[in-house]
Amino acid sequence: MRFGIALPQYGPATAESLTRTARQAEELGFDDVWVADHIAVPVGVPYPPSFLLESLSTLAFVSAVTTRVGLGTSVLVLPLRRPVVAAKQLATIDALAGGRLILGIGAGWLAAEFDACGVPFRERGGLTDEAVDVLRACWADAPASFDGPTVSFTDMKVRPQPARPIPIWVGGTSRPALRRAVERGDGWQGVGVPLRQLANPDRRRYVALDDLPATVKRLREDRPEPGYVISMRLDTDGLTGDLDEFRRHLDAYGEAGVDHVLSSPAQRTLDGWLASVEALWSVAQEYRA
Repeated sequence: MRFGIALPQYGPATAESLTRTARQAEELGFDDVWVADHIAVPVGVPYPPSFLLESLSTLAFVSAVTTRVGLGTSVLVLPLRRPVVAAKQLATIDALAGGRLILGIGAGWLAAEFDACGVPFRERGGLTDEAVDVLRACWADAPASFDGPTVSFTDMKVRPQPARPIPIWVGGTSRPALRRAVERGDGWQGVGVPLRQLANPDRRRYVALDDLPATVKRLREDRPEPGYVISMRLDTDGLTGDLDEFRRHLDAYGEAGVDHVLSSPAQRTLDGWLASVEALWSVAQEYRA
């Protein structure tokens, strides 16, 4: 099993904290570090946090202060971005980082955020599918051509190209998200049962641990290519959480066939974040492949 750790885009979100936490993750042996993505947050919602560093800018910064650790988005709300621009940004990060980017993508769920960005919320599924196809077209050929419902171009050089084909892990637990993971993804990232579930009725349902084996089996059967990754994300804190319960989750994930686990500390100070990551690693390394 491989392990990733979230970076502090909120709470202790400074250049110093990003540098120290990213380097800590790399030195401990985590496989990758991850950022979340929201652009505009309505007043009064319990989640996401109202202060959140922009995801791609954060990864670009972190790529410059690390050398080995993978760099992931969990997840980039893809329909909020013009796909050709996103292709350029993502390829640039991957090229400068030496081929370390993992692109987790999702269709989004916060309607007010779409309104603020001028993107039709009800069309987000189709826009996400098209955007994935645009990204792959831009990264595969130079010049590239594409003809879709909202994006069309012919013989355009969208360079640089990434250092290698950027893996796309599709996030979400809905039927459209699972379809997208099979048809367009190189992996699927689900949301597990966190130790402290956020109370937000607008969020999609979580995949229960009892449902996980069937979900993984379906994905493996529908997308049997070697290298397809099944990842689960847990809101897990090494200081306030129950590490034995973390082990029970990892046992269940391993039995179900999960390849990768991403943990998200909840600490609001840099010292607390660093200590939380240390505690999580003490468990993770017991299960690391």
